[in-house]
Amino acid sequence: MERKVRVRFAPSPTGPLHIGGVRTALYNYLFARQHGGDMVFRIEDTDSNRFVPGAETYIIEAFKWLGIEFDEGVSFGGDKGPYRQSERRDIYKKYVKQLLDAGKAYIAFDTPEELNAKREQVANFQYDASTRLEMRNSLTMPAEEVERLIAEGAVYTVRFKIEPGEDVHVDDIIRGDVVINSSILDDKVLYKSADELPTYHLANIVDDHLMEISHVIRGEEWLPSAPLHVLLYRAFGWEDTMPRFAHLPLLLKPTGNGKLSKRDGDKLGFPVFPLLWTDPATGAISHGYREDGYLPEAVVNFLALLGWNPGDDQELMTMDDMIRKFDLSKCSKAGAKFDYVKGWWFNREYMLARPAAEFAPAFVKLLAENGVTATEEQAAAVFEMMKTKNIEYIDGQSGQTKKRNVSFIADFWPLCDFFFQAPTAFDREDKFVKKNWKEGAAADMQELHDILAGLDDFSVESQKAAVDAWVAETGKKPWNTWRVCLVGQGKGPDMHELAAFLGKEETLRRMEFAINNL
Repeated sequence: MERKVRVRFAPSPTGPLHIGGVRTALYNYLFARQHGGDMVFRIEDTDSNRFVPGAETYIIEAFKWLGIEFDEGVSFGGDKGPYRQSERRDIYKKYVKQLLDAGKAYIAFDTPEELNAKREQVANFQYDASTRLEMRNSLTMPAEEVERLIAEGAVYTVRFKIEPGEDVHVDDIIRGDVVINSSILDDKVLYKSADELPTYHLANIVDDHLMEISHVIRGEEWLPSAPLHVLLYRAFGWEDTMPRFAHLPLLLKPTGNGKLSKRDGDKLGFPVFPLLWTDPATGAISHGYREDGYLPEAVVNFLALLGWNPGDDQELMTMDDMIRKFDLSKCSKAGAKFDYVKGWWFNREYMLARPAAEFAPAFVKLLAENGVTATEEQAAAVFEMMKTKNIEYIDGQSGQTKKRNVSFIADFWPLCDFFFQAPTAFDREDKFVKKNWKEGAAADMQELHDILAGLDDFSVESQKAAVDAWVAETGKKPWNTWRVCLVGQGKGPDMHELAAFLGKEETLRRMEFAINNL
């Protein structure tokens, strides 16, 4: 009988969740949902020295924002808990004893100082079959001495006893049959008496088995651990329940080689964490996708295509689309360049697809931060007029000024200030002003002013009918000169739409100011 699909995402609460971890969780989620399976949320907190307060809450909030849902686990409940590894000490001890009793593991008393001395003495030292008999462990010491040291409270570790010379096969959905010879593996520490906790290697195998995990989908960086995990499954006699592995490609720097890091984001101006993070130790603040104005569905869509291709030309996909199309075998083996500029594009596309009213509260807040009071109705109207415009930005790679589409609410303020703040002076050296305010401009604007002043209905349609008739009769082209009056620069929406937004009184006032001052 085919096993039910059960996957897990098991982060460590050592800080904010990296965007690469988000992608791993997303792929697990898509796979589980496609197969009608479950997704388990587990916390790997066996390394007590690296625990960071607030990290667990941050991770849960991030997934809630992104719309990635768990079926069981920490804060979600379930019948296979506890789901924090620090709460499973007694469970792990049982399996440590099982390995020791079967001769598959041994107790080692080597101190950090002794291990360092050995590393200095032996080049490329590795604790394995070739060196274990030279060390202080239960393989080289009398049983009585081992028992005495343990009774006296001596600190020890339990190491997995790996036999050399065996080709270990890892069945990987993405990479095929991965073969690694056991001779290159070291006798990994599985348990530390100092804190009575297992290491990652033992805890994950035991948890995956007891929680009936059918597929382990994780980052490529864990591929070297896979042969060890295969050997551990065999040592416990759990071959029949061994999950299938899928090791995802790394997220790479946007430029150059290497794994994507926070430093890349800081340098080029994009977040590498889903939410803003304040380091509890230093107070340092790291940007987050949510606080930087990204929409969660845009982030999910963007991440899904970094390392996976559905096999068609569709880029914009709902979560349901991705669940339907997702196929682990179509994930790339090679790392995926983190094209953060493409992330801007995704956000813009999702922003354009939403009603302007949804962005009005955030826009009102942005305006208030810049000293402007506006209603949500006004904010929505401006958003609708300006959402397809471009802004200038400093490219993080070249340092040059470039243009890009409006992609975030924060982009709107430098584009939209004139909707709420009339020009108080004009830069006569500005190229746009210089080109469009020439001899006769004041007289033309006075004519246009008088036409508009005579309108009782100041709607776009009414303005257009009156102004178009004047243009047809005189052959004049007033649009850019009129823009100088109302905006002061070469930016903004259709002039009739802008004038209708400003209203008759403000439009005429701005025109009078320009006529008198230019």
